[in-house]
Amino acid sequence: MNHFEYGPEGLTCEGVPLARIAAEVGTPVYVYSRATLERHFTVFRDALELAGVADPLIAYAVKANSNVAVLKVLGELGAGADTVSEGEVRRALAAGIPAERIVFSGVGKARREIEFALQAGVAEINVESEPELNLIAEVAASLGLRAKVAFRVNPDVAAGGHAKIATGKAENKFGVSFAEAARLYANASNHAALEPVGVACHIGSQITELAPMRAAFSKMRGLVEQLLGEGLSVERLDLGGGLGVPYFNHPEPPSPADFAAMVGEVTAGLPVRLAFEPGRVIAANAGVLVSEVIHIHARPEGRKFLVIDAAMNDLVRPAMYDAFHDIRPLTRRDGEAVYDVVGPVCETGDTFTRDRALPPLAAGDLVAFMSAGAYGAAMASEYNTRPLVPEVLVDGDRFAVIRARPTYDEMLARDLVPDWV
Repeated sequence: MNHFEYGPEGLTCEGVPLARIAAEVGTPVYVYSRATLERHFTVFRDALELAGVADPLIAYAVKANSNVAVLKVLGELGAGADTVSEGEVRRALAAGIPAERIVFSGVGKARREIEFALQAGVAEINVESEPELNLIAEVAASLGLRAKVAFRVNPDVAAGGHAKIATGKAENKFGVSFAEAARLYANASNHAALEPVGVACHIGSQITELAPMRAAFSKMRGLVEQLLGEGLSVERLDLGGGLGVPYFNHPEPPSPADFAAMVGEVTAGLPVRLAFEPGRVIAANAGVLVSEVIHIHARPEGRKFLVIDAAMNDLVRPAMYDAFHDIRPLTRRDGEAVYDVVGPVCETGDTFTRDRALPPLAAGDLVAFMSAGAYGAAMASEYNTRPLVPEVLVDGDRFAVIRARPTYDEMLARDLVPDWV
């Protein structure tokens, strides 16, 4: 369920017509529903509780939607943060999420980032390779600290809605292999600057069936039992994220309840605290991208281009992943026309969809790209010197801009011209 519905004033987010936001803030603009963010988090949390998963760490994947206001909404519900850069750690801290609920992941952590994470006191640093483990130990020793680490293990299980978001196969760059995990864990346990606290996995994103997750989680359970059997301390098992969301034309994904029941079965009796890293399942259907139709370009051979003011720099998922987003006019209407929906960016790839049947549209009409709350604004850019798309958060019958659209003067002021040019 989300809180975007048609009402007397057209498509509405909670109690606010999207047309009102477009008129006051301009387009394109991202709009998020606080009620939907809160509902999705609580449904995920409650499903785990009903499945018998006690006191899980639900570390929201910051990369999905990193706006500090969004993080604050989730943090106030008890969410932690799964982060993959110093910047994301700083965002989580700025949102008031305690360091002990922050997980620091990522395959290429720089020395300065490791220093920052250790000094901040994050819950764990997820180790992705032996060279990284050595660097963490070196940095921790230099600071006089003992680094809490977990080992991200690559279970060699294929999953994910697209090859570019599958992360659990042996050929993917993420994590240590099962063959080396036990050795590295034992070595870390004997290092004065390291404190291994658990193991982790994450096999992909937009996963729409439970079988690959069950296979990966079962392998992770076996690893935990092996480590415990060798007398090593294992406090946590991080099962990552990746649960898919309904993108309208995609297969219906498992519900959080189905997912939680499977987790409960696979991990029953395991004496560790479980952690999860949901992102898309929390944020995707909590947001839309609103755009205005610039004009219709009808070719003599019959093809119609619906040219809108949003572009691939605002929402890159269709260009990058061939991702589907339902497109709805803000005002209900009857009839049907077939369009290629495109943006103003000077790239053929700036195409959101081809041959899409939509209600008839005209210049000045407003449309909403649904399911855009995850990996939308977070991946946006200023390509073609287009101002970064703003973000708005709705709470009941009120809304606020939570990231403003920069002015051209602000954009140009960031460029510095040497006096010798």
